[in-house]
Amino acid sequence: MLSEERIVLMTRMASYEQGEGRKNIKIGNYFRSDYITVQVLKAVFCGTVAFCIMFGLYMLCNFEEFMENLYEMDIFGFARDILTYFCAMVGGYAALTYIVCTWKYAMAKKSLKCYYHNLKKLGSMYNGQ
Repeated sequence: MLSEERIVLMTRMASYEQGEGRKNIKIGNYFRSDYITVQVLKAVFCGTVAFCIMFGLYMLCNFEEFMENLYEMDIFGFARDILTYFCAMVGGYAALTYIVCTWKYAMAKKSLKCYYHNLKKLGSMYNGQ
């Protein structure tokens, strides 16, 4: 005999598996530190590429001014400023990624805990017929 409660629970679980659960299951397969480390490393790489592109565009737009002042400017100071901006941008982006991924991992684990609880509940419904 079909149980309406089982059908509703199975439908809710199938909907979760097809939508939000797909991402959460992938996240839940990682340990917390591994997931966050991988995401922060991706962010550092992408931040480095983005900084290089932005610096290249800046140099392209201001190349004439740079060449005019090349012999008068402090090259080491210029390099120090660029390195400071680079560290600030990439460091800030990595810190923001760390915070977001920590929150995302916690929410995924919380959601998966509810999902696994529903799985146990569904299993007990079948065993307790």
